[in-house]
Amino acid sequence: MNELTNYIIRPLQARENHLLRDFLYEAIYIPEGIEPPSKDVVDLPELKVYIEHFGKEKDDYCLVAETDGKVIGAVWVRIMNDYGHVDDETPSLSISLYKEYRSRGIGSRLMQEIMKLLGSKGYKYVSLSVQKANYAVNMYLKQGFKTIMETDEEFIMVKELIEEKAIMSVPCPENTVTG
Repeated sequence: MNELTNYIIRPLQARENHLLRDFLYEAIYIPEGIEPPSKDVVDLPELKVYIEHFGKEKDDYCLVAETDGKVIGAVWVRIMNDYGHVDDETPSLSISLYKEYRSRGIGSRLMQEIMKLLGSKGYKYVSLSVQKANYAVNMYLKQGFKTIMETDEEFIMVKELIEEKAIMSVPCPENTVTG
């Protein structure tokens, strides 16, 4: 893996929302030897749900990777009725990087940061949908996603963000001063 060390991860700024259109297109899995669709494919209702009016809902979060002032990748979530929808409490995740920045650890790092962010916001799970043939399946598995459903062509995967732990009560002597 050829890691790129000179990049930062930061929240998407509202004035950059237009970039999500490019990253949505980049997220489309295109098998080897298949002609890529035109870029206006992201205007189809089943795809534009990922980006339309992004940032207007309380469950919209996006982090980007930037190097030398250029945004090179994005990971974003929202609760929507998409391919990876599991319930109305679980945000669906989308991620993509420009081709020349893939396989450098940036996508994994973006995933780790968005999962930390979602955990800090109280979400218990995050979901996604991925084509079975997509090489990214391995990255999702390494990040702790588990397949909960599958079709002939895709996996619906979920990652638990907050482990449910039993609260242990520890006896505290009455004379003990804490603080």
